[in-house]
Amino acid sequence: MTSESTTTTSHQRIKEWVTQRGGHPAMVKDTGTKNDPGVLRIDFPGYSGKDSLSSIDWDTFFTKFDENRLAFLYQETTADGKPSRFCKFVRRDEAHH
Repeated sequence: MTSESTTTTSHQRIKEWVTQRGGHPAMVKDTGTKNDPGVLRIDFPGYSGKDSLSSIDWDTFFTKFDENRLAFLYQETTADGKPSRFCKFVRRDEAHH
């Protein structure tokens, strides 16, 4: 198995990867406005984000994701073959070297 990272803009693939790992879309509190959800994050149960993150729905998440031309960089498995939760957002123009 490999621990390499993959980049995608597929809404379906992102949602599958996140939900398979028990995560959900979120935003960083105090970074948005009424019409802007703010800085996007993926929140996983048991991580330290509960005080700094607010849950948002997938539609809001993907609207912001596309408006900001983001791509989702993620890892399927860790080096020892276990499911990885590593992910981050990158600009789409940076995703294609």
